[in-house]
Amino acid sequence: MSVDPRRVSSAAALVIGDELLSGKIREENIYELAKVLRALGIRLARVNLVGDDLDTIASEVRALSEAHDVVFTSGGVGPTHDDITIEGVAKAFGVEASVHADVEALLKRAYGERYHAGHQRMALVPHGAELFSSEEVPWPTIVMHNVWVLPGVPEVFRMKLLLVKSHLSGTQRYLSRAVFTKMDEGDLKPLLDRVVERHPEVAVGSYPRWRSPDYKTKVTFDACAEAPLQAAVAEFLELLPEGEPQRVE
Repeated sequence: MSVDPRRVSSAAALVIGDELLSGKIREENIYELAKVLRALGIRLARVNLVGDDLDTIASEVRALSEAHDVVFTSGGVGPTHDDITIEGVAKAFGVEASVHADVEALLKRAYGERYHAGHQRMALVPHGAELFSSEEVPWPTIVMHNVWVLPGVPEVFRMKLLLVKSHLSGTQRYLSRAVFTKMDEGDLKPLLDRVVERHPEVAVGSYPRWRSPDYKTKVTFDACAEAPLQAAVAEFLELLPEGEPQRVE
């Protein structure tokens, strides 16, 4: 199916799960989401993490939906008692969630004789929501207004991002360069201050790394156009002492 991607500017994510707040499970999905959105030209502006509480989920979804072009939830879409994200999204928009016949049919085919009433929770869909799928991602993804309801299991989450790539596009073109040095952040500060002051349209970040034989600090430059990016990087390289940088990517 040919899809005309919807152009969006800012995104937010709501990560849901008591297991994340308690440290039982490592959060992995935001890193993957951020990479995909960046490549699409969409700015991930905010990430919130909440537990399995219906009212909290609904409140967060409503607030993020109003403040951003698109919202992604992660987690809470399974068959157990604490999988309440779909009900939370429904409550955020003042609608009910009920068993969707087409989704239930998919579940019955997938589980066969093992299917039972408990699996119906995975067929809940908020009234008015759209279902997105493709040949690569046949299991439907719920999209309620501007809220994408994604699973918490990292492998499945990454698969669902294929749908995000085909349905959304950004309004920015993000360009990046990275300079690796063996200088400490403190020694780099006056150099960075000068570059930041002279190139306000370029976002500059410095990230130290301990016990690395290759470099001590990675300096990144991000911009929406090639000319200012090249100018900022060139000036920074000129300011570095002899023997630096270690490499530029």
